[in-house]
Amino acid sequence: MNRNSDAAIAPDNAVAGPATNPLHRSAALALALALGTACALPAAHAGSALFATTNIQYLHGTRYADFDPSGGFSHSDEASIITIEHFDAWKYGDNFIFVDITNPNGQGDAFGTTTKGDGSYYSEISPRLSIGKIFFDHELSWGLVKDVLFTSTLEIPESPVKQTWLYGLAVDLNLPKFQFFQVNWYIRNNQKSGIDTGQQVTLAWAMPFKIGPVPLMFEGFFDYAWGEDPLQDNIITAPRLLVDVGDMAGIGAGKFQAGVEYQIWQNKFGIDGMNEYVPQAMVKWIF
Repeated sequence: MNRNSDAAIAPDNAVAGPATNPLHRSAALALALALGTACALPAAHAGSALFATTNIQYLHGTRYADFDPSGGFSHSDEASIITIEHFDAWKYGDNFIFVDITNPNGQGDAFGTTTKGDGSYYSEISPRLSIGKIFFDHELSWGLVKDVLFTSTLEIPESPVKQTWLYGLAVDLNLPKFQFFQVNWYIRNNQKSGIDTGQQVTLAWAMPFKIGPVPLMFEGFFDYAWGEDPLQDNIITAPRLLVDVGDMAGIGAGKFQAGVEYQIWQNKFGIDGMNEYVPQAMVKWIF
C-alpha cells in the first residue's frame, strides 16, 4: 500500500535533469483508467458482488521528504494527490484497487528531482481469495478470526521502475467496534530489478465512532517491508481521522468525509535515513 511507491529508486538517481511535461501523459492516462475502472467494476460484478464501494480523495501536504541538492535530505516538498479507490467483496473473496496521481495539476515538488510541478502516478491491484469459501463453502472463522485468505498485490509504479508482485496469506479479524481489520503477510518479488526478494506485513483497518453528535472514521494502513537488499527495511503508515460531513450536513451518511491523514515513512523508498512525517489535509467523496 505504499503511497507513490518508487522503491527501486536509488540515491544516486535522485537529482534528475530537465523537466518533462508538468502533467505526464501517463498520469493523465492513469486518471482516466482509474475513473473507468471505478465505473466499470460495479457493473461487471452486478450479478456476483456482495458489496462494492468507490471513492475519490484529494490530499495536500507541504512536508514530504526528498533529497537535498546540497546534500542530505529535505523535508519541505509540497504535493497534491488525487487517489481513486475501489473495493468489492464477492462470493469467494474481495478486490481492492487504487491509483494515486501526484501533482495532477502540474503544481508541487517532484520527488527525486529539482523540477517543480512534475506529475506522476502509482497504482496497486490487490485481489484476495477466501480459503474456506473456496474449499469448504464457508469462512474459516474461530474466536477473533473472521476468515483466512490467499492474498496478493501487484504494485504498478510509473515506468521505468519495475513492478512488484506480492503474494501470501491474510487473516481478517473480528475486533470490537472495527468495521474491518486485516492482517496481510506477503512475499515481495521485485521482478528483474536487482533487488532481493523480501517480505511485507500490511495492516488495514476502519473504525467508525462518535464524539458527541460528531460522526467520525478512524482508518488507515501500516506496511513493514524487509529483506530487500540493497534497500533498507522500511515502514509506512497513514492513519486518518475523518469527519462525516455528509451526515452532519444532511446529505447522507458515508458520502462525503473531510479531515487529516498523517503519513509516517521510515527509510522512504528503502533509502537509509530518509524519514518522513507529514500531515495531509484530506477530503473524500464516496459513491
